[in-house]
Amino acid sequence: MDDEGSSLFVKVCGITSESDGLLAVALGYDAVGFVFAPSPRQISPQLAGDIVKRLPPEIITVGVFRDESPSRVAEIVNRYGLSAAQLHGQESTKDCQWIAERVKLCIKAFPVGHPGISNFSSYGASLVMIDSPSPGSGKVFDWQLAIGAVDPRKMIISGGLNVSNVADAIETLTPFGVDVSSGVEAREGEKDPTKLKQFITQARAAAAALSKRKTDSSSSATALYDWEEEQ
Repeated sequence: MDDEGSSLFVKVCGITSESDGLLAVALGYDAVGFVFAPSPRQISPQLAGDIVKRLPPEIITVGVFRDESPSRVAEIVNRYGLSAAQLHGQESTKDCQWIAERVKLCIKAFPVGHPGISNFSSYGASLVMIDSPSPGSGKVFDWQLAIGAVDPRKMIISGGLNVSNVADAIETLTPFGVDVSSGVEAREGEKDPTKLKQFITQARAAAAALSKRKTDSSSSATALYDWEEEQ
């Protein structure tokens, strides 16, 4: 794995089987997500817990919820050994804060353009996920709408990402992380090994190239400053 590209957080969501979870980990994904909300990729917390037991402890395991009671979210995350709760519904700031205090990591997801994005710190979450207006649809949103909406160091981009567009998303938004689900599937709920590998390869390469450009730009600026000092 490229050291520069490894600073990008890469998550694959909609894991429904142990084999897909183990493959994602082997390929270098930082996090795997399990959907507990109604979805073609929904699985039971018990199954997710069984998969989590087989994954290395450093992998971030995320439970995805939508408008679930706060106590139920915290109970599931902690009972089944998950690392994080990802909240995809209309959770209030109070409920989100309550959950965030009781789990290791809380991610609050919003559709692009939602007013809560710019105020996400009031939710108590560590990271904000910006998704398409129809989460889970696999549709790409206009990334320009997310520019400046929140500190990119706190932002995860989701919504229709795939092998062909993830590099452009990273180039445009310089996010903390990216999240993929349907874009690496062979069919609903089943990941495609080739797409999984190609996606993380493209994502890491794009992040490494972006980091290199920033480093080169900084070096050039320093060299110019030193030259001017000598005059």
